[in-house]
Amino acid sequence: MTHHLTAEHVSADMRECIKLCSDCHDVCLETVAHCLDRGGEHARPDHVRALLDCAQACDTARDFMLRGSDLHAVVCRACADACERCADSCEAIGPDDDVMRNCAEICRRCAESCRSMASARAA
Repeated sequence: MTHHLTAEHVSADMRECIKLCSDCHDVCLETVAHCLDRGGEHARPDHVRALLDCAQACDTARDFMLRGSDLHAVVCRACADACERCADSCEAIGPDDDVMRNCAEICRRCAESCRSMASARAA
């Protein structure tokens, strides 16, 4: 989903974070489908839950930033934690799986950006 950001409250760093959250959300949902198709360890409930938690957290963080919520820093901090957990899970389950490696990579980039948004707001 493309969002057109014109509001004054959206800095270049926030725009990038919003994009990363959108990308991470999409990749996590695509990875869920991949994992369910693969079965076995890939379809473990805790792993699928980590993917879904990350997707939902990214969606929520993006929405909070888009509307300029004063709570976006809190939500971004939680999103970063969900992204890190998801990345760890993907790396543990599929170190030789390109889909899992890609998911872990985007999750780590999103986590870093969300932590930056949380810190910038808290400062």
